[in-house]
Amino acid sequence: MSDLGSDEFEDEAGPYLGEYEGDRNEEGERHGLGKATLPNNDTYEGQYERGKRHGQGTYRFKNGARYIGEYLRNKKHGQGMFIYPDGSKYEGSWADDQRHGTGKYYYTNGDTYNGEWLKHERHGQGEYYYNDTGSRYIGTWVTGKPEGAGELIHANHRFQGNWTEGNMQGPGKYIFDIGCEQHGEYIPVETSQGDGEEEEPVTVTIPKWKAGNITGITLFVPPPPKEEPTEEETKPEVSEDKPPEEVQPSEAPEEVPADDATEQPVEDQEEPAPAAEDEPAPAAEEGEAEE
Repeated sequence: MSDLGSDEFEDEAGPYLGEYEGDRNEEGERHGLGKATLPNNDTYEGQYERGKRHGQGTYRFKNGARYIGEYLRNKKHGQGMFIYPDGSKYEGSWADDQRHGTGKYYYTNGDTYNGEWLKHERHGQGEYYYNDTGSRYIGTWVTGKPEGAGELIHANHRFQGNWTEGNMQGPGKYIFDIGCEQHGEYIPVETSQGDGEEEEPVTVTIPKWKAGNITGITLFVPPPPKEEPTEEETKPEVSEDKPPEEVQPSEAPEEVPADDATEQPVEDQEEPAPAAEDEPAPAAEEGEAEE
C-alpha cells in the first residue's frame, strides 16, 4: 500500500530541469497548462502555478505507477486516483501527499476497503470486503486495524461485538439466519507457536469464543414519537363539583309607604303558598358503597 515512487521531483530543482512545454508567467516560471519530463524520466501533464504542480494533472512514474487528480503546491491534495505498480488502486481524498479523508482502496487479491483514512491508514468508520470468503467487516478502524464496536457479516450468520487491536474481544453475539442468536464473549488466550528445534517458541494471543445462552432474535424497536397534545386536550377541565354561579339579584322593587300598606285590605293580600311535602331522597346508584 505504500506509494512507490511517490517522491516526485521538484520541477525546478537540480542542475538539470528536464524538458517542459507549456505556459509561463512574466517571471518565466511554469504557469498554466504544460507538459514536463522530469530528470528521473517521470512525466507530468497538467496545471502549474508559479513553477509548481497546482490544480488538475496526471503524473506518470517510470516504475508504472500513476496519479490522476488534484495537486496543491507540488503535493497530491484533493480528489485523485493513484494506481500502484502492483495493480492496486486508491480513489478518494488526499491531503499533504497522503490518503486522507474518505476513499476506496482496491487490493490485488480482490479485497476492498471503503471508508475513512488518516495519514495513509484506515482510520474511522469503514467497510472491508474479503474477496475469498465474501465476508464483510463494518465498523471502526484505528491506525489500520479494527477497533471498538463492529459487525462481521458472513454468508448465513453475523457477529456483533467489539474489537481490540484487530482481534475480537469482549461481549458479543452471533446472529443466525435460522432465527436465533447466541450470546457470549471472546477471551484472549495466549498460545505458543514455532516450537521446532531450530525455531524459538513465539507467544501469540488468539481470541477464544466462550458461548452463552441461545435466544430468539431480539429486534431493536425504537420508541414511538411523542405526540403533541391537541387543542381539545389542552383546554382546562371543568369540574362537575363546581358550585353554580351566584345569581345576581334583580333590582329591588320600589318601597311602598307604610301608610299605603296599612290601607290594603286583608282579603286582597296574597296567601302564602302551602309548604311542599318532603320528597323522598333519591336512591343510591348501583355500585356505590353505603357508608
